[in-house]
Amino acid sequence: MAQSSSPISGVAERYAGSLFELALQANSVAQVEADLNSFAAMVEGSADLTRLINSPVFSSDDQAKAIAAIADKAGITGLTGNFLRVVAQNRRLFAIPGMIKAFRQIAAEHRGETAAEVTSAHALTDAQQSELKAALKSVAAKDVAITVTVDPSLLGGLVVKIGSRQIDTSLKTKLNSLKLALKEVG
Repeated sequence: MAQSSSPISGVAERYAGSLFELALQANSVAQVEADLNSFAAMVEGSADLTRLINSPVFSSDDQAKAIAAIADKAGITGLTGNFLRVVAQNRRLFAIPGMIKAFRQIAAEHRGETAAEVTSAHALTDAQQSELKAALKSVAAKDVAITVTVDPSLLGGLVVKIGSRQIDTSLKTKLNSLKLALKEVG
């Protein structure tokens, strides 16, 4: 895994690594990954939850109580529920998105896959995701686990990140390049 100078990524990687080891021992890597994906979707879909995990205004007790209630309501129990509670009590909720990302990468590597982050202008159908996985598998020479996010500002195309490589075929980037080229000519 690539080392970063960011203190958040270091914290995220350590927590994710510990969670992965515990999940591996409990033979529940798939369940933990599914629970983390569910929690990540809740964070992305709720401005209030995002504010809770990012704001230093809330005390660790308030964050822990709120996270416990959210996890219970969402059915996130066991190892993942306890993990979220510990993260909240330790005032590390700000790093939870990085922890989830790092856990996904560790789990994918353990399965012999490589992780790819795909950003598209619109939601991809199952057929498009399968086709994309096949294309990325031929490039990466191993199975690829993709995480798709939607960014309508791309206008069209995809941005694919695999490890340190990025492939940007978005219409937004192409238009910006054309705009820059026209400025240089004119």
